[in-house]
Amino acid sequence: MTSARRPPLIGAYATFALFTVLAGQFWRNLLGWWGFGIVAAVVLIGAIVMVVQVRPSWIWRRVPKSTLVFVLLATVSIAWSFYPGASALGVAITLATTFTAVALVLCLNWTQFVRCLGGALKWVLGLSLAFELWVAIFVGGPLLPNFPDFEVTGEKLPMAFYWSRGLLFHGGPIEGIVASRNLLAMVALLGLIVFGAMLAAGSVRRGSGIAWIVVAGLVFALTRSATIILVAVIVLVALGFALWARRVGPEHRRGVYWTAAAALVAAVTALIVFWDRLLDLFGKSEDLTGRFDIWNSVVGLAVERPWFGWGWVGYWVPWVEPFEELAVRKGVTYLQAHNAWLDVWMQLGVIGVIAFASIVIGAMWRSWFLAVDRPMDASGRPLPHSAAALVPLLLLVALVGQSFAESRLLIESGWLLLIAIAWSTKRRQWEHEPLPAEPLPVPASRMPPPEVAR
Repeated sequence: MTSARRPPLIGAYATFALFTVLAGQFWRNLLGWWGFGIVAAVVLIGAIVMVVQVRPSWIWRRVPKSTLVFVLLATVSIAWSFYPGASALGVAITLATTFTAVALVLCLNWTQFVRCLGGALKWVLGLSLAFELWVAIFVGGPLLPNFPDFEVTGEKLPMAFYWSRGLLFHGGPIEGIVASRNLLAMVALLGLIVFGAMLAAGSVRRGSGIAWIVVAGLVFALTRSATIILVAVIVLVALGFALWARRVGPEHRRGVYWTAAAALVAAVTALIVFWDRLLDLFGKSEDLTGRFDIWNSVVGLAVERPWFGWGWVGYWVPWVEPFEELAVRKGVTYLQAHNAWLDVWMQLGVIGVIAFASIVIGAMWRSWFLAVDRPMDASGRPLPHSAAALVPLLLLVALVGQSFAESRLLIESGWLLLIAIAWSTKRRQWEHEPLPAEPLPVPASRMPPPEVAR
């Protein structure tokens, strides 16, 4: 592979890999589990080839050790796992996702990574709208997956089994190619963050940037996901505090932190006091659509093995105990705890929660100061703030916010983005390079003649 062809191919691969982790259910519904396995293998092989071709350099002090500790703990948990075969499979998937994330961070700079992430988000959002339009026009009702992993009978199936409910012309909710309105809403929220930052940084043309923000906003509204609406509010609050911290500078941030602490206390208090009204506002049942029952079941298991857990598995496997009947609601078997923290406690115990929290807290700490502190050039002089520097913080806030209602932070896009942010921010601690917006290429027709350029 020539050096001239390498960057475009790496960008195309990175976009495809990020699309796959964002829309894994799309491949499973379209091609079945075996087809998805082939696609996942292609992504992993591509990561290996990319690392071999690029041969990125890395320094040990720039490695977030907490990620290695967690992965090591998950791996050795096979030894005490209640389901060693399922644990071995789960560990293999986690290792593959971790390696892909690290490969992307080492072989791409942050600007390139965000551009590829933006490209993958565009594909998911665009295909989701096109898919829902096709279902609404040509199917006119709910659509099952091409390769269902459940028995299709003459009886009425739960709506959760369908790929799409075909409600686009009814104003939603829509599920898109990812077959879940909560997951699609999260993709839309990530799109709003990335597209907004790229537009503010001037790294995309204004018309294109605004158009994709409108698309992401439209998809977000059509999903009607109460969970991600609350996450979006948290992201907006985090953005407000970050901009405030930038404005006052490091010498006057005590007021920012005290206000943030007071806001957190007020939010928790309001949540407790107005709980019933919030449920009515968002159309949720008193048990949060069955989450309380699932959490109680998971906690019940966790307290049986509180320190080291039952063994890592990541995404639950329904063919082994205790997952077969652990979370069943209205005929649907759920394969996650709907809370990443409870999931980690059940699988890896208190020790696992500490290791997992170390990853999240470390990444959040570094992301915050990268977002609010002025970057420095090689000579130590301050540079202007960059809109791109806000992206790691806002992405991570969104992921952590989602983690209290979904376990996606432990698998696929959630885990890959967490590891990518953890590694990229750790590397930035030791570099003077800011998080710039990559300027748009100048069209050849607008380039000055050689004598002017000289």
